[in-house]
Amino acid sequence: MSVDLSKMPRLGFGLMRLPEKNGSIDLEQVNRMVDHYMKMEHRYFDTAYVYHGGKSETAAREALVKRYPRDSFMLATKLPAWEIRQESDVERIFSEQLERCGVDYFDFYLLHSIEDGSNYDTYVKYDCFNWGMQKKEEGRIRHFGFSFHGSPELLEEILKAHPEIEFVQIQLNYLDRTNPVVRSEMLYNILRERNIPIIVMEPVRGGMLADMGPEINAKFKAERPQESVASWALRFASSLPGVMTVLSGMSNEEQILDNIRTFTDFEPISEKELAIIDEVTREVISIPQIGCTACKYCTPGCPQSISIPDVFRTINTLRRYPDDWRSKNFYSGLTRRSGKASDCIACGQCESVCPQHLPIIELMKEAAGILDMKK
Repeated sequence: MSVDLSKMPRLGFGLMRLPEKNGSIDLEQVNRMVDHYMKMEHRYFDTAYVYHGGKSETAAREALVKRYPRDSFMLATKLPAWEIRQESDVERIFSEQLERCGVDYFDFYLLHSIEDGSNYDTYVKYDCFNWGMQKKEEGRIRHFGFSFHGSPELLEEILKAHPEIEFVQIQLNYLDRTNPVVRSEMLYNILRERNIPIIVMEPVRGGMLADMGPEINAKFKAERPQESVASWALRFASSLPGVMTVLSGMSNEEQILDNIRTFTDFEPISEKELAIIDEVTREVISIPQIGCTACKYCTPGCPQSISIPDVFRTINTLRRYPDDWRSKNFYSGLTRRSGKASDCIACGQCESVCPQHLPIIELMKEAAGILDMKK
């Protein structure tokens, strides 16, 4: 059964960056966020086995599955290659996901974060593509695909070997169109050539495109003063042909209400607006930034408990605004509850799971020199 794009929502609710309170998911706020979103015509929720240290799927059960009829929403989750050690793990993880989410089937199921090397090799070794199609035949999966962080060459190889794939999820935003690591424009074109529906992740690049600094924000506000800066990134991604859903990892009620406004009576990006986006893109890429999307895959396994994405967020701000005292205050508060950049022991665990393939060890050395140097 092919995916019917006409029945897919433009906005998908990503459950990777849920609000937290006292170190746990703030379920009361998540309930309200789900209620806001469920008022929309189409409802698509995206979670994964590893999000929030394994608690995201459980949150989906509590905030969504227990509170709404099963046929009133679509639920997607993912199989993590890095948790598979033997063949039996595939079935074990899937069964655990069904139990965590409190469902009998998943509307969409993905092989998580396919990239060149270990992840893809693991999925091939344990025959996960055929396993996914078997689950579809059993009725436990309605649609089968994968999320992708690899090279254009690998994407073409996979699509040739597996024409059964119904959709692909890629990182796509206006800043990463020509990013030499992400290469999202090339990935997008490969999928469009084959007419494969696309789910977009990181449309706001982990929140980076929601606040671009006063000068750049002013360019967007001059054209659409009543709309948020984040809305430009979401409208850009959703205006592209072949995109069936744009995921937003919404972290609070303010974000979800803003996104709902953006997608209510949706207006595609105009040629004039695209010219503004192109101008902003040229300006932003001229300032070197660490390409962290704050996915936090790196943090659970860090032996020094360093909040790596927050360290990089601080450095990115200081690269653009060297005299910004607020960033250093933020870092000071951060390190009262987590490790400092200089605590890094260069174990490489973070680099092994980073979907952006960042040289985290070297970047942490830079951060330590800037943030932890003695006054």
